[in-house]
Amino acid sequence: MFDNLVESSSHKKDIERKGSFIIVTAVIYLVLLVAFFVAGIYWYDNHLGEMELELTTLVAPVPVPQAKQPEQNVDIRKELIASVDESRVPPKEISAKASDIPPVRRGVTTMIGNESSNAAAPMPAGPGAGTVVSGPTKVQIADEPPPPEAPKPTPPRAPISGGVLNGKAISLPKPPYPQIARAAHASGTVVVQVLIDENGSVVSAHAVSGHPLLQAVAVQAARQARFSPTKLSGQPVKVTGVIQYNFVAQ
Repeated sequence: MFDNLVESSSHKKDIERKGSFIIVTAVIYLVLLVAFFVAGIYWYDNHLGEMELELTTLVAPVPVPQAKQPEQNVDIRKELIASVDESRVPPKEISAKASDIPPVRRGVTTMIGNESSNAAAPMPAGPGAGTVVSGPTKVQIADEPPPPEAPKPTPPRAPISGGVLNGKAISLPKPPYPQIARAAHASGTVVVQVLIDENGSVVSAHAVSGHPLLQAVAVQAARQARFSPTKLSGQPVKVTGVIQYNFVAQ
């Protein structure tokens, strides 16, 4: 029984000691936080002058003066109506109702416009008696003529057939007699098909008949031939035909 009483008393003292320790620790932390806060305020006040601060000033916008409208120096009327004092100008029609358009003022230049108004600084009329009445000049721009049509390209004409062209040539070189053909005693006629352009030059040539040993020299000679340009309805055309070369055995 006494042992239990002693143990309970020591346990109670231990709890009180731990509680005191926690309270003291909390007080110390609180004091340190307050000290740091106060020190920060003093440090900020001391270094406030060293900081670069930008002062922004709000300035009211300056009112922009509106541009002055130029003063009208001529009278403007929708329709030119003479004053009753001007007996030399007859009215267009007689009506019992007064016109809404004021009459032309004497001695003031008047122009026809979309509305009727009087000049703030009237410009005097030109020399001579009466009122000078003028209006804007109407410039009429004539329609531009359509652009000329582009010339249509002439479609190419098909080559015409000229048959045998030996007699139409202005230059017809003779082919040489090959040595190999001479040894083989080759002879006969070689026919070469040619195409002549609009200027009279041979643009293509190929043998269509004749001894094989003689065809190559015949084609080479045909390519060097020249002809007069052939025209059809005033337009030069291509011509197709044949050139004949006769080889005699030697």
